[in-house]
Amino acid sequence: MTQHEYIFIAVSIILGLAITRLLHAVAMLTRAHDRVVFHWSSAIWAFSILLYILQLWWVGWGLREINDWRFLDFIVLVFGSSFVYGAAEMALPSPEENNLDMLEESQSLGRLSALSMLLYFLVGPYVNIFMYKNPIIPSILVPSVGIVLMLLVISFPARFKLWSSLFALYSLMILLLTV
Repeated sequence: MTQHEYIFIAVSIILGLAITRLLHAVAMLTRAHDRVVFHWSSAIWAFSILLYILQLWWVGWGLREINDWRFLDFIVLVFGSSFVYGAAEMALPSPEENNLDMLEESQSLGRLSALSMLLYFLVGPYVNIFMYKNPIIPSILVPSVGIVLMLLVISFPARFKLWSSLFALYSLMILLLTV
């Protein structure tokens, strides 16, 4: 077993749990559909988080070419995948209450999802600069857009519909850059 395989087992477990969490939330919301006020922006947000989970898993395959792993590399990847898990955990509301307005929940608890994504975007420059040896400026500028978006979600939650749309576009851009 290579170091990459060994390290990516931990990352894969966390990412698998994140996908499980999103799918479970969708199933619970579907079961409680008569008590849920659906909103497209919450669905787009959750879909964008799913894209980042899959993107991290996909990008992780490229890390197999690294021969000498440091403990810091492992910690950064585990924390990064944990931040994506946190974003997935808070991406969709839980329909435990009598009536649930998804937009209202996204404007409150969804801010925690944005905070987790903000922390995840801080991991990207490390991976790009120190592990992939990519140029510094693009490795900092591209995640900076995501950081600004997450700060907007956290600071101005009433505009969640706009931020979730921009986040979806940014997520698709990141996906195109990394596949």
